[in-house]
Amino acid sequence: MLYAGVAWHSSGYEVVFSRDAGSGGAPVPSARFGPSERDALVAHLRSVADHADDELVSVVDSTNGIIDGLLMAVGLRVHRADPWSLPERPVLGSVGAADLAEAARRDLARLDRLTIDDGTLTGRVTEQLATMKRSAAAEAPLRAAGRWFTHGARDERVVALTFDDGPQPPYTGQVLDILDHYGVPATFFCVGLNALERSKDTDRMMAAGHTVANHTWSHAYLPDLTRDQLREQLARTFEVLPRIDGEPVRYFRPPYGSRSPEVVGWLGEEDVTTVTWDVDAEDWTLPSPEKIAADVLRKTEPGSVILLHDGGGDRSRTVASVPLVIEGLQERGYRFVLLDELKPAI
Repeated sequence: MLYAGVAWHSSGYEVVFSRDAGSGGAPVPSARFGPSERDALVAHLRSVADHADDELVSVVDSTNGIIDGLLMAVGLRVHRADPWSLPERPVLGSVGAADLAEAARRDLARLDRLTIDDGTLTGRVTEQLATMKRSAAAEAPLRAAGRWFTHGARDERVVALTFDDGPQPPYTGQVLDILDHYGVPATFFCVGLNALERSKDTDRMMAAGHTVANHTWSHAYLPDLTRDQLREQLARTFEVLPRIDGEPVRYFRPPYGSRSPEVVGWLGEEDVTTVTWDVDAEDWTLPSPEKIAADVLRKTEPGSVILLHDGGGDRSRTVASVPLVIEGLQERGYRFVLLDELKPAI
């Protein structure tokens, strides 16, 4: 079997290959890709898989949540290596690509194979939900201070559209075109690695009156980070986002909604307002545009914060659903607002 460790660092990605002992296949050279070259990375791994004598297994870690969906979308097998199978990470970056490949070669059965339905957290979803539940008490004082919210007040038919994981061409631009057409504002929670070389996209968001906010540098699963790693993910992302009067917008959304009591405490020490959601379209599971829209319309209430995605995988179905969502909610008397315009929930 051929293993490809896919690592990320502050300015891009690295891929290193390893084989089972005794395998007779030819060596595959390592490769590096810039932050805007994810399509080239995916195409490279697809090509290696197509020409290899052995099955290719791509390996990521739990701090890298923006590559696996793209790899699975082209039919590649992807596994996740967790901290207990790996050496210590740097403050900003995954473990090395060679370490990821070696973890799979050493004991692939210990690494969860990812699925589209459960995404990067396949095998840890139950853990994630339990940890989020344990965090409620730690969130309470932040909610009371207006620094953590899931939705707005329920007394007015207004909703906030939000998009996660971009910017990612061509989908981010297509979403912006649709929002322009309807005159609807939205909030984009951007991944720092994606935004690093996509300033035209983030500048366009700001120029159109949308809000641009923080979704970490690498779409990491927050409970697996140390305090310093979390702070660096936040700080680096704010550095590459556009600013208003010299300051970035201080909204933050945890990838997957992930948190723990410790993470919530650390976020309380940062100058951020954490925003989750109450309407999840689950568009990352790739349902039809009609199903995405129907689920949003069914779940939405006054004050809802609606979660969609413009990055992290094939988002063509999400793009096709956006007009259906906008028109459907407008027909029901809803008005679209930015997060700042939502009245606090009581």
